[in-house]
Amino acid sequence: MALDKNQIAKRIAQELEDGYYVNLGIGIPTLVANYVPEGIEVILQSENGLLGIGPFPTEENIDADLINAGKQTVTYAKGASFFDSATSFAMIRGGHVNMTILGAFEVSQKGDIASWKIPKKLIKGMGGAMDLVASAENIVVAMRHTDRKGNSKILKDCTLPLTGVNCIKKVVTDLAVLELTEKGFKLLEVAPGVSVEDVKKATEADLIIEGEIPEMKF
Repeated sequence: MALDKNQIAKRIAQELEDGYYVNLGIGIPTLVANYVPEGIEVILQSENGLLGIGPFPTEENIDADLINAGKQTVTYAKGASFFDSATSFAMIRGGHVNMTILGAFEVSQKGDIASWKIPKKLIKGMGGAMDLVASAENIVVAMRHTDRKGNSKILKDCTLPLTGVNCIKKVVTDLAVLELTEKGFKLLEVAPGVSVEDVKKATEADLIIEGEIPEMKF
């Protein structure tokens, strides 16, 4: 059974390590803030000028003035700090973010990511994602494995305009966890109830399958 967006975020949260500074992109990545594992401290950064994002607010503690880069209301953790966008992007461009988690429309086996342009739709631009993919060394992508018509979004070559080239490291979809290698995507895990054959059918890119593939654990 394919994962929902919260389950994708929960699986990605397992990639976090104690002491990490992490930028969460728009969409599914923002949900990772709700699933930081117990026993570790992670500092979440938003490029609009917040370091120390907390979980999403309940109705009782919503503050309309406190938002992330996707204009969603958020909370802040103890010790959080606020600053201008110039300072925020200095952190990003200076390589001070340990992990970046982004959504995507497409990814390729070359490590490319397309995350900002949809055909026939007016979009202002790629925004901060351009800086994030150019500066980060550990990029994890959260996305659906296929589009609404069942076409693969895990490709040999992206068809949409690129956000970054040869930059992603790992992809977590509603069907699988994939790691980028020089020979293509290596299948690390499958979602509960999803077979390796299901993943193969949904993947256009070259898929490396070695040994028994475990199910994701939550």
